[in-house]
Amino acid sequence: MKVLVANHPLITHKLTVLRDKQTNSQVFRHLVEELVTLLAYEATREVKIHPVEIETPVTKTKGALLSTPRPVVVPILRAGLGMLEGMMRVIPSADVGFLGMVRDEKTLKASTYANRLPEDLSGRQCYVLDPMLATGGTLVSAMNYLIERGAQDITAIALLSAPEGIKAVEEAFAQSSFPITVVTGALDERLNEHGYIVPGLGDAGDRLYGVV
Repeated sequence: MKVLVANHPLITHKLTVLRDKQTNSQVFRHLVEELVTLLAYEATREVKIHPVEIETPVTKTKGALLSTPRPVVVPILRAGLGMLEGMMRVIPSADVGFLGMVRDEKTLKASTYANRLPEDLSGRQCYVLDPMLATGGTLVSAMNYLIERGAQDITAIALLSAPEGIKAVEEAFAQSSFPITVVTGALDERLNEHGYIVPGLGDAGDRLYGVV
């Protein structure tokens, strides 16, 4: 498993504003989209391409296009929806699937309540979007779900991660050779007793869409 903490001044700046409890939902949503776009450039470094020959207005030349089958972007409902637009700006030709997952606040374990994915993901590169990698339970469950359907490799994009979450994902796939990458904007200090990232930014879903 590879872990990439994207160390860039613009990412640090935007995360700082995002963390501020005074930042309203409208600004929060806009910043999330911008951050995901920046993270997506790192996350797609190994996206599959194939060589092509084209003709410019001047001459023929060689280039490359995305290979088929196309990548699949998988936001984890509901907070992952706020990341989708930023990801699709970078890779607009990707397919989109959805996973609805909820974490039990007592056990901190995740369960799946909705699935809108291709039944067969054979040969597909999958990009999982979830703002917070906290305990790691949601991401591990999502990855197993995609692996069972034949995903070729999985890259997770998280705005923030906790060391406990990174460790949980590493341990879950320690005996596996399946290619997994985690790209995150920052690695925070720890989890608190409620399973929230510290210093974190609170509940990403609530800050994106309000409390429901």
